[in-house]
Amino acid sequence: MDKNRIYVFDTTLRDGEQSPGCSMNTEEKIKVALQLEKLGVDIIEAGFAAASPGDFDAVSRIAEVVKNSSICSLSRAIENDIKQAGLAVGKAPKHRIHTFIATSPIHMQYKLKMSPDEVIKRAIHAVEYAKTFVDDVEFSLEDAGRSEIPFMKEVMDAVIAAGATTINLPDTVGYRLPTELGAMVKELSDFAGDRAIISVHNHNDLGLSTANTLAAVLNGARQIEVTINGLGERAGNSALEEAVMAIKTRKDAFGDLYTNINTPEIYATSKLVSTITGVEPQQNKAIVGKNAFAHESGIHQDGVLKHQETYEIMKPEDVGVFKDSTLILGKHSGRAAFRDKINQLGFDKVTDEELNAAFERFKILADKKKEVTDDDVRMLITDEALNQSKTYELVGLQISDCSNGVPTAAVSIKYKDAIMTDANIGNGTMDAIFKTIDRLTGYNGELKDYKVISVTEGKDALAKVTTRVSFDETSPAFVGHGLSIDTMLATAKAYLSALNSFLSQKERLAKTQEHQV
Repeated sequence: MDKNRIYVFDTTLRDGEQSPGCSMNTEEKIKVALQLEKLGVDIIEAGFAAASPGDFDAVSRIAEVVKNSSICSLSRAIENDIKQAGLAVGKAPKHRIHTFIATSPIHMQYKLKMSPDEVIKRAIHAVEYAKTFVDDVEFSLEDAGRSEIPFMKEVMDAVIAAGATTINLPDTVGYRLPTELGAMVKELSDFAGDRAIISVHNHNDLGLSTANTLAAVLNGARQIEVTINGLGERAGNSALEEAVMAIKTRKDAFGDLYTNINTPEIYATSKLVSTITGVEPQQNKAIVGKNAFAHESGIHQDGVLKHQETYEIMKPEDVGVFKDSTLILGKHSGRAAFRDKINQLGFDKVTDEELNAAFERFKILADKKKEVTDDDVRMLITDEALNQSKTYELVGLQISDCSNGVPTAAVSIKYKDAIMTDANIGNGTMDAIFKTIDRLTGYNGELKDYKVISVTEGKDALAKVTTRVSFDETSPAFVGHGLSIDTMLATAKAYLSALNSFLSQKERLAKTQEHQV
């Protein structure tokens, strides 16, 4: 093993998706997984296969399409969990099972209601059973941050002997300070020696997740568990972009330590995840925030203009942030020129169908906007890729002026080559749109969340609408995406997108269950 290499374990699709409002459907998870592969992530934790048929389907499909990254599924130290994980990741060229059990006194007493000896026996059996499915087994000592070191050593000895190759020490509740976590990792890393890789998984409850991750690396951890944009339960996890760029930028502190992350793909990955989830990084978020490389102070601007390193310790292009170029393309431009532009932006795996659809939307946009920016094109391509399922397609929308009467919406939808049209009134324009769509499709949605952002600046900016809609009590809310200069059009598209996502997932699960029977 290269002792200078830091393995990057990305859990955006598992822990990140557990953030409130960040659920993704299978197709969206596949898009993210393929981008994580392009980013150079070593291990992708694709989900918790035993959690639901939908999770199993997503993990197994990701295992089929990702070739270069190892695909991992989380599982409790329970036989059925481990079996489902093993079956789900089985088709991946490289695969791993990540199993865990709590080791802190408070968890063992109140959650597990198990003695320390029972915990060790369960841990050994979990690893031994996981080894019947895969060679690569990771074992986590849940709540390691509040566990007793002598007991953790007992557990580590036992699971390493049973075949675990990576030992993860999660600060599950984000409790530890960097000095404390660093000391813990140092002692346990020395104890493990060459027998296993030590990993850390830090939560951000006290705002210390990335600091704790870096302290662990300096003290012997050689795998970091991170998420894009710092997504994760509660306050989130250590952000991949922050940890990776700190290691790359501070060579004076980290020496020869390195990751295999393709850092110019960081920005594109961040944008994809935020577009899919509808959760934008805060403007002053390190590395990927809107203001990360902006300088408003006159003194700062003067310094940067004279010498970039006066106020910038990283080059924007190192993480894939490039100065926007105005597209010198119009409605008469050809597809070849358009494809050349999207290739420049990093979209090198766009299908002909996606290209043609995005190109037609580009021509319509070019008629309405004075300038079409790179961000406009990025959003057109991403939106087209995320809305492949089109059971119902918006054809037309007409709304009344709600200031002069009852808000009314007339909607036309294409379904199986037929155009259906209806109108309805509502408590507001959006309510009228949603009620009309519900009546046309026969599905009554409950809006859980609604967000609208402008893709760029200006009165003619594209509106990006994200909805979360629930269509039955047994399924989670589904995320929908809509894009248009007209915000109400984008809203109708986003609502239909959520419905299409729900129907697509329902159809896939039915086929999966039929196949299993």
